[in-house]
Amino acid sequence: MAPGGSKRRKLDHDSDDESRPPAATKKVQKSFFKNASNWNLEQDYESRPRKGKKAKKDSNRLPIRTADGRIEQAEALEEDTASIESDTEWLEGREEEEEEDEPEVEEKVPDVPEPQQIREAQEELAKIASAMNENPEEHVGAFKALAKIGQSKILAIQMLSLMTQMSVYKDVIPGYRIRPQEENGPKEQLSKDVRTLRQYEQALVSGYQSYIKELARCSKMEIRAARGGQSLATIATTCACALVTSVPHFNFRSDLLKILVGKLSRRKINADGVKCLEALETLLRDDEEGRPSQETVSFLSKMMRARDFYVDERVINLFLSLRLLSEFSGKASQDNVEGMTQVKKKHEFRTKRERKNKKEQKALDKDMSQADALVSHDELEKMQSETLKLVFATYFRILKLRMPHLMGAVLEGLAKYSHLINQDFFGDLLEALKDLIRHSDNDANEDPAADGEEEEQEQEEEDDDDVPTRNLTREALLCTVTAFALLAGQDAHNSRNDLHLDLSFFTTHLFTSLLSLSTNPDLELTRQSNTSATAASKVNVHTTTVLLLRSLTGILLPPWNVRSVPPLRLAAFVKQLMTAALQMPDKSTQAVLVLLSDIAHTHSKKVCSLWNTEERKGDGRYIPTSDSIEASNPFTATVWEGELLRKHYSPKVREGVKLLEKGMSG
Repeated sequence: MAPGGSKRRKLDHDSDDESRPPAATKKVQKSFFKNASNWNLEQDYESRPRKGKKAKKDSNRLPIRTADGRIEQAEALEEDTASIESDTEWLEGREEEEEEDEPEVEEKVPDVPEPQQIREAQEELAKIASAMNENPEEHVGAFKALAKIGQSKILAIQMLSLMTQMSVYKDVIPGYRIRPQEENGPKEQLSKDVRTLRQYEQALVSGYQSYIKELARCSKMEIRAARGGQSLATIATTCACALVTSVPHFNFRSDLLKILVGKLSRRKINADGVKCLEALETLLRDDEEGRPSQETVSFLSKMMRARDFYVDERVINLFLSLRLLSEFSGKASQDNVEGMTQVKKKHEFRTKRERKNKKEQKALDKDMSQADALVSHDELEKMQSETLKLVFATYFRILKLRMPHLMGAVLEGLAKYSHLINQDFFGDLLEALKDLIRHSDNDANEDPAADGEEEEQEQEEEDDDDVPTRNLTREALLCTVTAFALLAGQDAHNSRNDLHLDLSFFTTHLFTSLLSLSTNPDLELTRQSNTSATAASKVNVHTTTVLLLRSLTGILLPPWNVRSVPPLRLAAFVKQLMTAALQMPDKSTQAVLVLLSDIAHTHSKKVCSLWNTEERKGDGRYIPTSDSIEASNPFTATVWEGELLRKHYSPKVREGVKLLEKGMSG
């Protein structure tokens, strides 16, 4: 061991390089220089943090007095400064890390039980509605607040919101239509009250429009809150019906009508459809303006055409609730007086200022009439004419298509509005009625078993299996009633020769079908008795006996000229009716005897020979089953049926026969 030191170990740093082969060393150097060319030393230098001189921190220590009496500011210790800087940097870095690393977490809504949410929504809705009823102009934002509550995911809250909004709008909607405010119109200087009122009206219109859109959306959602409870669509339909009947004058009436008409566009109407029918019937019956009726009929006719008239019969019966031209007679005398006064005033001298004031007053009156939804008699007549065109166009299309389930409603409507039909269409309409009777006779004579398979296939294809049975006898009677009602209206009987109107076909058909009608077991049953309709129609429910009597009255006792009925026709029908009375039920027999008493009161001299054998006027044999009235030879017969009716079990029938014979003898 060497003196003064320990043995040192020699470190050889180049041992690895020497151990490498020359080729490997060159390869490493080449790779180094190749990668070095891609280095961006300036960018690395630029991105290094700078270490500048730290700014001297202000000391927040209290000043001190030195030994020589001077007051100096105490400097902060380096440790304190360093700790402050480190804490600040740490807090700032911590906040940045939390902002970067912390995921976005939605605020958790506390789990509130559904019954409690419904109760809270009820209280909030009641609070807002009460405030709106007290002073709606001061709570303009309440419309949006009510709608926002209805955006809940709970179905019960949505229903409550719809009903509450309906009640609020019914109470706050004014009695006039609000016109939209023009954005590009001239700016007017308004008072504070007028500006507040306009803001409220615009908020009302905007909120009401959004509410109707929500009703249209909800009316298509068949979602129920509980089993057996009402669906959201039912609530929305109920609200729409209430608004249509209560505020038909207000804005967006067309949107409400579309909701109701959409519920009727099906073959079988459900409970919601019945509500829509009642609402539209009320609207048409109470409409004095004319515009709501025109819009309703327009929507209904378009819907029925789109459905190829595969709709419920009660939809057609809505037309019978219209208040058409016959109920709107203008006061011509007052109009003429006003017109004469206006003509006189035209020739009066007016200054320039008076003419200007008059012009402004006319514009103001026009705006007020539009706001009050008032229409003149001429405008009303024009709208009613357009409505009538739509109604008759629908009726004629159905007659042309011969829709079996709609024939009764169409013929009933034509009979009611016959006095409003243009005489130029009488010929075509009568031909259509004749064709309908001919087809009904052919259908009745066909073998029902031959078409059994086809009917089964049609029933399988149809979605709605609750289709009323076609009553061919009833259709024929309705055609006869309609034909004679056409002749009675508009003084068409005076010009029937010029119009070439021949009603002998209907008279002969009724005469030949009297005996078969008397044996009909459903003679005193209404149309709805043989159908399984959920809700009976309020129109076209007359019994077959009532339709028969209406037809006989039009033939034997025409209102335009009672004396014009030929004796041969009277005798044939009287004899046939007395024979039919033996087969009819009690009430029908009484009704026929009353009709015969009226005939005896008017035409006793023409038919009294039927009760007296000594005054027989004909030769040959009586043929009750003849195909024509003239060939039946009624004056060769006697009314022997009266002796049997004298012994009828009903006291009223026996009394009716006595009155009839008394009238004939007188």
